Amino acid sequence: MSEILSSLTAPSWFAHPGARTWTCPPAPADVQGFHAALPGYTPTPLTELPSLAVELNVGRVFVKDESCRLGLPAFKALGASWAVHRTLAERAGTQEAGSQEADGQVTLVTATDGNHGRAVARMARMLGQRAHVFVPHGVHPAAAAAIAAEEARVTEVAGSYDEAVRRAAAAVDATPGAVLIQDTAWPGYERIPGWIVEGYATLFAEIDAQLAAVEAGSPDLVAIPVGVGSLAQAAVTHYRSGGDGAAPALLSVEPDSAAGVLTSLTRQAPVTVTTGETTMAGLNCGTPSTLAWPYLRDGLDAAIAVTDADSACAADDLAALGVPSGPCGAASLAGVRAALTGDGAPTRRAALSLSPASTLVLLSTEGTAANPHHRENPS
Repeated sequence: MSEILSSLTAPSWFAHPGARTWTCPPAPADVQGFHAALPGYTPTPLTELPSLAVELNVGRVFVKDESCRLGLPAFKALGASWAVHRTLAERAGTQEAGSQEADGQVTLVTATDGNHGRAVARMARMLGQRAHVFVPHGVHPAAAAAIAAEEARVTEVAGSYDEAVRRAAAAVDATPGAVLIQDTAWPGYERIPGWIVEGYATLFAEIDAQLAAVEAGSPDLVAIPVGVGSLAQAAVTHYRSGGDGAAPALLSVEPDSAAGVLTSLTRQAPVTVTTGETTMAGLNCGTPSTLAWPYLRDGLDAAIAVTDADSACAADDLAALGVPSGPCGAASLAGVRAALTGDGAPTRRAALSLSPASTLVLLSTEGTAANPHHRENPS
């Protein structure tokens, strides 16, 4: 990263008119089959909310409810399970017989704002491995306790998410039999983050099938909460690899206190922003993943930043409509509201090519159990 900026220097909106003409290769075809074979797998709900369609002046609004994914309260289990599977299979095939790794004694190390670390710890426990999870300052004690309940070692870092990532990487270098399962990438560390992104393909395949089942067709807009950008990379991969001209607009949503992707898009170069406190803890990331960056730069139609109060209001409204969503998951609704209403809305709607007949899909990436801050948010 060439420079470090204050998150307060980020604008609140960015649009890229040519995003829907960009294409990329698809995700591997066997990811969904892998997940379907896991114990407890079932597609998460895609809930239609007509009242939001009226509010936003569009045809239909659906929310992908990730409040219970493979027994955990967030979508992260999809990426963690696929990456751990690929990692352990590869190590088993390359280690000499009788070695510690060949005998299955591997320590899975990661840094997290909560959900990813818990997913890695769950996979380690299920597979008889060890887990060591680094959490940054500001992660709620209940989130750290949930990771520890998966029999993981938890190390609290007196610093930001980026600092926790650095500490996790250093721990792997110092620990025999350890491997880093991180959902952000940097030069020289991109293969495992790439597997995590591949794992998220199942979420979008489910959406396709669920929309087809209710004769909704393809979405016209998909709203994605963004931290380092891995889920957004998966969305771009899915919707920009069809080549059929029916690609939806893709909108990323971040906290205004941690708008690393929005700032990078505005400057057309990846930068790091200093992050502040936010109840959207899983999105409190200042540095875009180097693996995700080209996909975000070329494949996102727009990016927007929202406040904690915006996400809290959206979470309360989703709860009233029967969708349990934490602040990170509700960021997608907050972002769509900010984009499609208020001053300048006609220009933003035009940038997203939306009409009163459009279909929107909002990704609610976590339930209330994933983020203990939720009930503490201001309304």
